[in-house]
Amino acid sequence: MYYVYALSSIEHNYIYVGLTQNLNNRIERHNGGRERTTKFYKPFELIYSEVCSNRIEARVREKYWKSGIGKEKLRSIRNND
Repeated sequence: MYYVYALSSIEHNYIYVGLTQNLNNRIERHNGGRERTTKFYKPFELIYSEVCSNRIEARVREKYWKSGIGKEKLRSIRNND
């Protein structure tokens, strides 16, 4: 089982989209500054996640959420909270 997730930086206007098999551990790594791509934007809050049955499906969904339309929807989700 894979998770596609989106994190929003609490202090910056930044949304990160990724995929993982262990969602809680991955969020802890991002917030702990142990991920090179996101350590300058921490702390994060989880704004979206979905479950996928395999890596191929998860990669397709991750690409969608990283696209212009997907990022626009994530901004809308983040701003409505």
